[in-house]
Amino acid sequence: MIATFASPKLQALYEPVQQFLHDHIYPNELRWLRTPFHEVEREIRALRPQAQATGAWNAALSEAEGGPGLKLTEFAQLSELLGTSPFGHLAFNCQAPDAGNIELLLQYGSTDIRERYLEPLLAGDIRSCFAMTEPAYAGSNPVRLGTTAVREGDEYVINGHKWFTTAADGASFTIIMAVTNPEAESPYARASMILAPTDLPGFELVRNIPIMGHAGEGWHSHAEVKFNNLRVPISNLLGREGEGFKLAQERLGPGRIHHCMRWIGICERSFDMMCRRAATRELSEGRMLGEKQMVQSWIAESRAQIDASRYMVLHTALKMQEEGQRAASTEISTIKFFVADVMQRVVDRALQVHGALGITDDTILSFFYREERGARIYDGPDEVHKASLARKILKQYGLKARR
Repeated sequence: MIATFASPKLQALYEPVQQFLHDHIYPNELRWLRTPFHEVEREIRALRPQAQATGAWNAALSEAEGGPGLKLTEFAQLSELLGTSPFGHLAFNCQAPDAGNIELLLQYGSTDIRERYLEPLLAGDIRSCFAMTEPAYAGSNPVRLGTTAVREGDEYVINGHKWFTTAADGASFTIIMAVTNPEAESPYARASMILAPTDLPGFELVRNIPIMGHAGEGWHSHAEVKFNNLRVPISNLLGREGEGFKLAQERLGPGRIHHCMRWIGICERSFDMMCRRAATRELSEGRMLGEKQMVQSWIAESRAQIDASRYMVLHTALKMQEEGQRAASTEISTIKFFVADVMQRVVDRALQVHGALGITDDTILSFFYREERGARIYDGPDEVHKASLARKILKQYGLKARR
């Protein structure tokens, strides 16, 4: 696999990163998926000096912030490569949710917050999490939140119940979306983002939520958490009160580019496995699986859909890079549901071509199938993005469709 539109800077990084993955990540990933994460994390930390030597450490950041200084279109292509393994981004310290939290702290963190939390996060010494989704409210409507942060003196007192707080297990801090201005006229101005250390009294990790039978642990988990009179200094506020939704949108835009290119990496890995299986699996003497017309059709459709997805995402990244996130809002909605659907189709085809082997944990396909089904739900379900896109299109034809 090679980058589609590789600038000289990307070319210089791509080959050593690819070699690192082949030498250190792919040979270990199936074993790591069966190993307690705290043991896996130690192994990955030991590999990080070699990851740093490639020049792609903190790959999404500028040179001034300790990264390689890639443009969004360049990072998107590197993210595709890293996405071919569940551990690719983690090895280079540009994994979710830390990558998005780093962006927030860089832009909105106080000097104290940067020293205490951002610097060790950039060094890969700690992990973080982001607490927004709540079991009591539909995640498709993010302005409805039950978690509150009430000022008492120079502190916020936070109470609430969150879930799908990815990587909360073992995280050093969380960024909480909580209602601070309940009387604000606009529902988009009621919530704020507040940083809270996870070792404070009042932070409760209830459980790691089982996902299709797999609860996971550490970074590879999705937690249910509660805040019970959790007290944090007012100085832990990110941005201004009532700007939580604004900050969330700033975080989600580039995040969706990152997600989509990671999904395309999963597609490419699954596609390669499907083709290898089709070319080498003998059905009867001298007859290979790949000679079946149905399998050939799956291969052709997958190739076309993966390529279409990549070009759509790179087009969106370029528009965001040159015109800003707001200008690319329609494209961001489009790629979110389109690429998630393509990924599900490609992984399913690859699994089917592998037959019974595909549903075992002897290949990475069963992991992709189980863990990535949520792609069509998180960061806004497909249906919400489709409805938003359709309303924008219909508005151009004179119809202001109601929500």
